[in-house]
Amino acid sequence: MADKRKLQGEIDRCHKKVGEGVDSFKETWKKLQQASNPNQKEKYEQDLKKEIKKLQRLRDQIKTWCASNEVKDKRILLEDRRLIETQMETFKVVERETKTKAYSKEALGLPAKIDPAEKERCHMRDWLNEVIDKINVEIDKVECDIETMQAQNKKGKSKDKNNEALQEQQGHLNKHRWHIANLEALLRMLDNNTLEIKELKNITESIEYYITDYKEPDFIENEYIYSDIVDMDIVSTCAMDSKLSGTQSDNDDDDSVTDDVTSYPVNDTPHDTMDHVPPSPNSKSNNNNNNSNNGTICSSFDQLLNLTAPGA
Repeated sequence: MADKRKLQGEIDRCHKKVGEGVDSFKETWKKLQQASNPNQKEKYEQDLKKEIKKLQRLRDQIKTWCASNEVKDKRILLEDRRLIETQMETFKVVERETKTKAYSKEALGLPAKIDPAEKERCHMRDWLNEVIDKINVEIDKVECDIETMQAQNKKGKSKDKNNEALQEQQGHLNKHRWHIANLEALLRMLDNNTLEIKELKNITESIEYYITDYKEPDFIENEYIYSDIVDMDIVSTCAMDSKLSGTQSDNDDDDSVTDDVTSYPVNDTPHDTMDHVPPSPNSKSNNNNNNSNNGTICSSFDQLLNLTAPGA
């Protein structure tokens, strides 16, 4: 019974994501149709591609549930699948139009020349986006497990055992967020041409290893995976911001667990301090003049009191 409730909860969350994803896809498609600037159109085409990839991942999960005997009522799943496939057909039209424009340039004898370095940069940009998408999928899974464990804790089922598993999942969640913050910072650096492709390639294997094996018992975490990247201060700041925002959102839950994950290295920047500045000779003489003036005023005031006193 508990497994069925968990499965139904996952289906409900998937159904919600499908609705949100379709709305986002339609909104981006509308912006693309209204865009007049070629640069804006290219940007919206890339955004549309990202949205359709998210919907395709949801479609793959729905196909798995549809083929399973554990789900009895599959009407909602089939409707979501048809809805996603409708958006996929829309995207094919957009993609075909984009390719047609490219071929028309070739027909005119104006083939687009792509610099090899820029081509490699585009490839690494696509790789970064793909890795970020993969970790976001893992985040969704971990958050789902955490919600299930918290619900079981409220019912008092194996609370001690659940707390251990809950802390472990919270650790995975924080690590995922840390990686996302760093990868997004690297993506910005790549777009701003402040990141060398060679340096990024040096860490691709370690990142892939983390994604595939982070749950394994013999997995060894490389906490300094990004430390040799150029402009590490920017990356570290983004990682800290992500970790702080993640901790704040976790504290909003009633059954949140203490974050006992090892903190990741962040470059510390010493705070500026002001040295003590000795008083100048002019300030000393000004103080003496003020004291002298105060004495004169007091003396004049005493004389005035004596003249106005009775019997003076």
